[in-house]
Amino acid sequence: MSEYLPVIYLSVLLILLGGTALFLLRQVFKTRQVESTFSRLQKKLQKEKGTAKEYYELGSIYLDKKLFVQAINLLQKALKTDEEIEPENKALIYNALGYAYFSQEQYELAIRNYKEALKLYPEYAIALNNLANVYERKQMAIKALETYEETLKFEPNNAVAKRRAESLRKRFVSSN
Repeated sequence: MSEYLPVIYLSVLLILLGGTALFLLRQVFKTRQVESTFSRLQKKLQKEKGTAKEYYELGSIYLDKKLFVQAINLLQKALKTDEEIEPENKALIYNALGYAYFSQEQYELAIRNYKEALKLYPEYAIALNNLANVYERKQMAIKALETYEETLKFEPNNAVAKRRAESLRKRFVSSN
């Protein structure tokens, strides 16, 4: 048995290295794809007016890069295009705007945009979670709990809403 030990160790090492190499290659391809989209959209939108989808897509990339001011500008342009945008898609844009404002600690603007998203798509669980998160940051625990509970009406298995609602309930019980 001991004579096979080096072979076993080398096999395990090769499997781990192979797995790591595959993971890295996947990340490289994903990053190249995002950067290619970023470059293409940036060039196109500098030359001509784009569609709401294009502005949203580029704005989302800026959000991922944590360039919030640029993202806000593009997301607002997405809303101002002349084309008709479906309510659910418009809600996505408002939610992204809310996230950009939240990330800059502009909580009132974040709340306004999350509420706008929810007017268009009331069962939008992500926007509900985001709104509840802002309420928590603003020390509005009751509103946060109510909003997390509303999320759970639409998505009973939403892990974030469950965890945060439970935490807030415990806070209320311990303070009484």
